[in-house]
Amino acid sequence: MIRQFLREHLIWYILYIMMFVLFFISFYLYHLPMPYLFNSLGLNVIVLLGISIWQYSRYRKKMLHLKYFNSSQDPTFELQPSDYAYFNIITQLEAREAQKVSETIEQTNHVALMIKMWSHQMKVPLAAISLMAQTNHLDPKEVEQQLLKLQHYLETLLAFLKFRQYRDDFRFEAVSLREVVVEIIKSYKVICLSKSLSIIIEGDNIWKTDKKWLTFALSQVLDNAIKYSNPESKIIISIGEESIRIQDYGIGILEEDIPRLFEDGFTGYNGHEHQKATGMGLYMTKEVLSSLNLSISVDSKINYGTAVFIHNFIYVTIVCLKRSFVHR
Repeated sequence: MIRQFLREHLIWYILYIMMFVLFFISFYLYHLPMPYLFNSLGLNVIVLLGISIWQYSRYRKKMLHLKYFNSSQDPTFELQPSDYAYFNIITQLEAREAQKVSETIEQTNHVALMIKMWSHQMKVPLAAISLMAQTNHLDPKEVEQQLLKLQHYLETLLAFLKFRQYRDDFRFEAVSLREVVVEIIKSYKVICLSKSLSIIIEGDNIWKTDKKWLTFALSQVLDNAIKYSNPESKIIISIGEESIRIQDYGIGILEEDIPRLFEDGFTGYNGHEHQKATGMGLYMTKEVLSSLNLSISVDSKINYGTAVFIHNFIYVTIVCLKRSFVHR
């Protein structure tokens, strides 16, 4: 500890020696009596030694306190202004680290909960297939429907995990919205045929966006539209410059449920009534669309149908800027 003390205060001892050398040179050049210099030096050394012992005592006490210091207790030794600054920095770093740990734990728990929910959801089609196998009533179309549901749940879960880990994994390019919608509808062909649903696509447009994640978001919306549509009804998909509108004529959504549709884990009346929802599809859809500079809104009437709108922020912003420029 003495070595550490000398290392920290070395600059002062060097300055003291330099001052003595300067005084010695001055005495020598002006032919002053050297005994006065050495007498003064002796007294200064005694004073320096006393101050050094006192300073070392304080330094040792401080270092021992720091060695056994607990963050939950207040420091009992005298602090210098610089010490307070260091303590503030350490406190801020500890708080920041604790917040990071807390967020990590929360995210881990959230992911674990979602995996548990989706695992439970994936058991439904598996149970249906198992029941058909046990009763020897394996309907190929019904089996294919259940497998498609299972595939959809699995793809959604994998997308959720990937989006959580790589939130900036986007590749923006010119995308034909009609092509994206057609590809999604093809994957739901069997379910649409089983419910005698007709899907009408109106218009087309090119948006600069990430095709993979836009496909994911639209598939979540279309999955809900198909799931909650009445048999032998239709779904109309209208594509424009500023928005995509997906209109179904199904069971609709309660008015009081609409403001909470995009909350994490919210299923609403339809989810409880039909036992088909995890409450994560629309939540993830909004998260993904926000990352793509898109927004989503819902308009619905119970027992009449639901219209979902996906808005293009970039187009709306450009139009607003043009109008503002014209008015000027």
